[in-house]
Amino acid sequence: MEKKWVYRFDELDQVDAYVGGSWDAVRGLLGGKGANLAEMVRIKVPVPPGFTITTEACNEYLARGGAFSEGMWDQAISALERVESLSGRRFGDTHNPLLVSCRSGAKFSMPGMMDTVLNIGLNDDTCQGMIALTGNPRFVHDSYRRLIQMFGSVVMEIPDEAFEEVLSRARRKAGVKVDSELSAADLQEVIAEFKKIFRRQSNRDFPAEPYEQLRMATAAVFESWNGKRAIDYRNAAGIAHDLGTAVNIVAMVFGNMGENSATGVAMTRNGTTGEKDIEGDYLTNAQGEDVVAGIRMTKEIDQLIKEMPEAYAELLSIAKRLEQHYRDMQDVEFTIERGKLWMLQTRSAKRSAQAAVRVAADMAEENLITREEAVLRVSPEQVDFFLHPQFDHVTKQEAKGAGALLATGLNVSPGAAVGMVAFDANLAESWGKGEKKSVIMVRPETKPDDVHGMLAAQGILTSRGGRTSHAALVARQFGKPAVVGVSALEIDLNDRLMKVGDQIVKEGDWISIDGTSGEVYLGKLKAMVPDIKDPWLIKLLRWADEFRRLGVRANADYPRDAQRAREYGAEGIGLCRTEHMFFEPERLEHFQKMIMTDLPSERREALEVLLPYQRDDFAGLFRIMNGLPVIIRLIDPPLHEFLPNIHELMHQLADLKIRLQHAPNLAEVDNLIEEIRLKESLLKRAKALDESNPMLGMRGVRLGIMIPELTRMQVRAVFEAACLVASEGVDVHPEIMIPLTSHVHELKRQREALEAEARKVMNEQKLTVEYKFGTMIEIPRAALTADKIADYSQFFSFGTNDLTQTTFGISRDDAEASFLVPYISAGILPDNPFTTIDPEGVGELMRIAMERARRVKPSLVCGICGEHGGDPESIILCHRLGLDYVSCSPFRVPVARLAAAHAALKEAAAQSA
Repeated sequence: MEKKWVYRFDELDQVDAYVGGSWDAVRGLLGGKGANLAEMVRIKVPVPPGFTITTEACNEYLARGGAFSEGMWDQAISALERVESLSGRRFGDTHNPLLVSCRSGAKFSMPGMMDTVLNIGLNDDTCQGMIALTGNPRFVHDSYRRLIQMFGSVVMEIPDEAFEEVLSRARRKAGVKVDSELSAADLQEVIAEFKKIFRRQSNRDFPAEPYEQLRMATAAVFESWNGKRAIDYRNAAGIAHDLGTAVNIVAMVFGNMGENSATGVAMTRNGTTGEKDIEGDYLTNAQGEDVVAGIRMTKEIDQLIKEMPEAYAELLSIAKRLEQHYRDMQDVEFTIERGKLWMLQTRSAKRSAQAAVRVAADMAEENLITREEAVLRVSPEQVDFFLHPQFDHVTKQEAKGAGALLATGLNVSPGAAVGMVAFDANLAESWGKGEKKSVIMVRPETKPDDVHGMLAAQGILTSRGGRTSHAALVARQFGKPAVVGVSALEIDLNDRLMKVGDQIVKEGDWISIDGTSGEVYLGKLKAMVPDIKDPWLIKLLRWADEFRRLGVRANADYPRDAQRAREYGAEGIGLCRTEHMFFEPERLEHFQKMIMTDLPSERREALEVLLPYQRDDFAGLFRIMNGLPVIIRLIDPPLHEFLPNIHELMHQLADLKIRLQHAPNLAEVDNLIEEIRLKESLLKRAKALDESNPMLGMRGVRLGIMIPELTRMQVRAVFEAACLVASEGVDVHPEIMIPLTSHVHELKRQREALEAEARKVMNEQKLTVEYKFGTMIEIPRAALTADKIADYSQFFSFGTNDLTQTTFGISRDDAEASFLVPYISAGILPDNPFTTIDPEGVGELMRIAMERARRVKPSLVCGICGEHGGDPESIILCHRLGLDYVSCSPFRVPVARLAAAHAALKEAAAQSA
């Protein structure tokens, strides 16, 4: 039996039978567009007749080096005959011609990334038949010039600017502002010029034969799967490169047949805020690309109620039906031909992070989806966007008062962005990606070829386009702040400048855009990270907390960090890095004195000064985390990090000795001698502490063993603080973590000494607090001997940053500055192991450690701390391994809460499948 490469829109049951009934598999075969067109036909939504050539045919075409698979084209012709029958027209007929569109459609939506050709079937002869049928020569000539332009651009890769220049000259000659005002005679002249361009640029005449047009257009759509813009988009969106695109051949319906015709794009809810109001753009007497390209200033969808009330009412009704059918917010394309509404596409709508959260929460409240589905509908990255910078009200008011408000446009993708103006995508990518500059990409309107620049930019600004324009869709997809349709903005790409009135902004000048309000400012406005106050996000995260098993704690070194962490939903502190507290200027002097001295009395004196500082810090953390655990890691880094750089000290000494030779008086000599003595003492101690590989030297538990007074002081500070706040009525849960254990004897010795100090403090204070002693597992040996270490530990915390370094045998700083990025680009490593836990190496060590430790201590609490604790993929691994909690930056706590819920829900779904 011949393989089926082509399915008509009314053959969805056959597709179901072929793929086994899975909707995901249907979309994989027909692409999202084809699957949804067929589904709309099945539920009786008005869709023009058509058929889909499958993604399998695309992959076969590419594998065969650009040749259609056997039997595919015959199946396409057969399906086209069915379209002829349903439409009552004949493809290529000069009296009653059928015109079709050829549109791409991959499994996952990739707006504008691949190619489309409209009005296929027109030539000089069929044009006359269309004119006789419609009595509207202007419409026919407009459709014909569009075909030549799109075919030339898409199929023959002729630069679009050549055609646009002809249209610009035609508008100037006719004295009109937009293409829709050109007459039939004007358009005939345009067509003649377009044919000349086609011949000159491609060395062949425009193909007049309709079947040749269709065949070449189909091949071009297949080829567009591997176009640069499509590959860039898939890389950014994480879409696989082997899926291929389907091709949808659809009978043309026309929005450019006069003032009773229109075309548009709409979303069933607001794509920026998520409000339950239809949002979109349309144009009368136009075709679809006019709307998304931003060539003409669009009208907002609610104006359609005045121009075509019946069509608008039907559109609202269908939009509601589609949203309820698909149980998701939809993005629809439609055409109104002489008052008749046709639906050309529906798909899950691209939306901002704010909209994604609100839509998910609202749909759950409307019982359209479950709460579990609502939580899974929002990605951790979308939650992270809520913490992206914003301009506060005071900053903006001050800027407005200073005359810095340049213009306003449509607020299509929220957030604040500050950057240097770049007027083309290549420069935006060069500056943003290559030179690490902050860039705002500014264009009259964006096109699919601009995506690489949009991805590299901090924000996007256009002078044209609407809420469903290409710029708006891509910005929302990738979380880029964007303002579009700033009509007051005049962009001069030749002179590389833009102006609003008399105000001129040149390429490289700084501007600030507010995608939340649609405002554009001159210069650099200061952005702030907002607090999470969105009621829908709070609701969604509360639901996520009900579904997750993993606890979420925060890394916090200061009370202000702890306060933010608790506000964001942290269930304790998983890592307090005590060494950070010593870097405060008033403390560093005493800490350096403690390091420098060889005299026990001087060391005790310095530690006695430091103790109240540490005690106050810990007390602040305990008060804020009332009732929750606080893990305090004892000092970890090598001591030389607290001393000046050796080379800098040597340079400073040389400079001082030169100054001494030229000292003007004895007082200056005495001062310089004293300073030289101090620097020489520092240099001597720095050299004594200097190590060839300090990250594997005197640090962590080794430091506590070799300088026991230091860690005893820290434990005393912890327990004095705990007793103090406990006496105030605070429910305190200190947990002392000993870092960098590699041998059980290290932990045994250090814990015994420190626990004795803890008991001593509690006896002095006549108060007992519950506490725990644990260790970090960050050395492979510790993981492999975890059963022995567990005998002296009440909890484990995996220090996955150091565990990654010691497992791979690499220094993070050196690796990321030299070979790590090329390794990832070349596919040697799948991911940066310092961003996402390496499951086969580091993850396996974690599994071994937990298995062996819990064999001897089943109730042992295990977690991770550090940057991996806020990475969604690493959180999934932690859930799978059976950890009890993850700990991350306060700003990643909401992300971790959602990611942990995703891990639990996906596991439950897999188990029930």
